[in-house]
Amino acid sequence: MRTAITRLGPFGALLVLFLFADTAPVHAGSCCGGGTAAALLMPKSAKLLLAGGADLEKYAGYYDRGGRYLSDPPGSDLQQYRLNGGIAYRLASRWQVALAGNYVFNANTYSGLSSRTNGPGDSMASVTYEAFDAIKCVWKVRSLNDLVPAVYLGAQALLPTGISPYDDVKSSFDITGRGFYRADAKMILEKTIYPFTLAVTLIYGTHAARPVNRDYGTYVEPYRKRLGDRLQTMFGVSYSYFTDTMASITATVTYTYLNEANATINGREDVTSGFHRNMLGVALAFANAERNLIYTASYSPAVSMPELQRNFPTTHAISLGVTYVLR
Repeated sequence: MRTAITRLGPFGALLVLFLFADTAPVHAGSCCGGGTAAALLMPKSAKLLLAGGADLEKYAGYYDRGGRYLSDPPGSDLQQYRLNGGIAYRLASRWQVALAGNYVFNANTYSGLSSRTNGPGDSMASVTYEAFDAIKCVWKVRSLNDLVPAVYLGAQALLPTGISPYDDVKSSFDITGRGFYRADAKMILEKTIYPFTLAVTLIYGTHAARPVNRDYGTYVEPYRKRLGDRLQTMFGVSYSYFTDTMASITATVTYTYLNEANATINGREDVTSGFHRNMLGVALAFANAERNLIYTASYSPAVSMPELQRNFPTTHAISLGVTYVLR
């Protein structure tokens, strides 16, 4: 039973990090809000951004290392809830910084064992440079310059503030974080020609190695572990509808590819680690006429894609959020 439980732990932590820190599909973007830019990315004219929200993620089986789908045992009910919060602040006309974190609730029943635990998740700190001065959103293309996208260049750091398998935990159901620092380089390309927006996000990250002397509460012979490098790409297409009062309703469809190479233990490759995942998502956002208040809802279904997933759980994920922008 312990083997089966342990399998779920790293996956839950991955999703805490992945869904909140990297792929929230609808937040204020380069225009006035409600586009497809990444989480905690302020509009050009904003001075401060506050964001909050909640996620519900329900597990529905998993893909093994060979890409084969396997169901959880009958009677299993694996869920994770997250409360999210973040703040972004403008340092200068082209520079902004952000900090995001969450609190995690695990509610699991697996092979007759029930568990309810909670704790802080991992955090993310970032700095972003806007490689443009004028807003790049246009209503009509009149020249080649109107086709130039908004370009964001950024760096971000994953901070292991959550509870990891290397802390004093009894099982994988207790964990809320990965236990490793990671540094990412990020680039976002976003172009709006109303009512459509196209956004592309590229993120490449590398983990710092760490010493390990405890595994799920059991002390082990010390070793040095490093998670593999991580590549994430996201493509999003949005359509915005404007009401008579100029409030906007934006619908977004996203496709995300995520890959993490195998970890190393004392410099040797761990062939049981690493993963890749393909994910689809849909989202809806409402922004008021002033574009300073944005409500969002998103859903990522547990789409069956044999051979396109490896070493990763299948989940249904629902997210709700609200963003306030101070100009």
